[in-house]
Amino acid sequence: MIFDSLFGFFSNDLAIDLGTANTLIYQKGRGVVCNEPSVVAVEHAAVRGRRKVVAVGSEAKDMLGRTPGSITAVRPMKDGVIADFEMTEEMLRVLIRKVHNRRALVRPRIIICVPHGITEVEKRAVRESAESAGAREVYLIEEPMAAAIGAGLPITEPRGSMILDIGGGTTEIAVISLKGIVYSQSVRVGGDKMDEAIANYVRRRHNVLIGERTAEHIKISIGNALPSQQPLEIEAKGRDLLQGVPKAIVVSEDEVFEALAEPINQIVDVVRIALEKCPPELSSDIIDRGITMAGGGSLLRNLDKRIAHEVGIVTQVTDDPLSAVVIGSGVVLDKLDDLKDVVLQ
Repeated sequence: MIFDSLFGFFSNDLAIDLGTANTLIYQKGRGVVCNEPSVVAVEHAAVRGRRKVVAVGSEAKDMLGRTPGSITAVRPMKDGVIADFEMTEEMLRVLIRKVHNRRALVRPRIIICVPHGITEVEKRAVRESAESAGAREVYLIEEPMAAAIGAGLPITEPRGSMILDIGGGTTEIAVISLKGIVYSQSVRVGGDKMDEAIANYVRRRHNVLIGERTAEHIKISIGNALPSQQPLEIEAKGRDLLQGVPKAIVVSEDEVFEALAEPINQIVDVVRIALEKCPPELSSDIIDRGITMAGGGSLLRNLDKRIAHEVGIVTQVTDDPLSAVVIGSGVVLDKLDDLKDVVLQ
């Protein structure tokens, strides 16, 4: 008991959105204090195949595709779950210490967001990673629930709210009422698949190989979910697959629209299926309240209008889509006694 209160004295509780593309950390009383890419740069030591962490976050992302043979930039999260246990643990340890100004005695309570429908094995991997990184207690919350809370939806009321969370690795949709998820569906389509679709399209159309950072830059700059009246253009640099030399090409907004057709259609299909499977009483609430979008993928231009047009229901992006999940987790952390029902056991 004395140790518990001592740890409590030293700790600053955290909520963590452990995303495929970005990891965000919310600190109790301070708000969002960290937003770093989920990337770890590792050096492969000659002795016993050990891996030494060189950089984490933005610094590591800058190294993607630019490292010498001995250093590899890895993304330890894939499709919203842990793909590399050791590197996830290292990434969490570095980011937690960074938030707590490198104080070694700090052992915070941590609440971590996980995809809906995560397996028991995957839950255990998340818990063990956080505990190994220095957590005193670990709670898990499903991402759609956290996103709904962060978007300010009335999750405690007997009314249906629909949240569409488009992350880096997954798109999750959920209908929430009375602090519970009535219906939820997750598909492995998100920002990463959009980047991949753009890179594949450029390779097929222009015979040029571009990196994932270039594809992401094209998506952010001129990506559009609807045909544009005045298409924009952007210069992209890559490697000519025929001649093997560096080459600059011009990519148009219409080309990016064409490239993104498949991942966008998959997202629209998920929304349509969710509306079909929603109980009738809650369907009427959703018609009145509309669909709320969160996650970085929801920032693709006109995606909300495209979904609204396809399903015939008003769709809006929440005020801070990138931070909605971690802010919602932070609210649960601040009101753990009142919102204990939404935490996974």
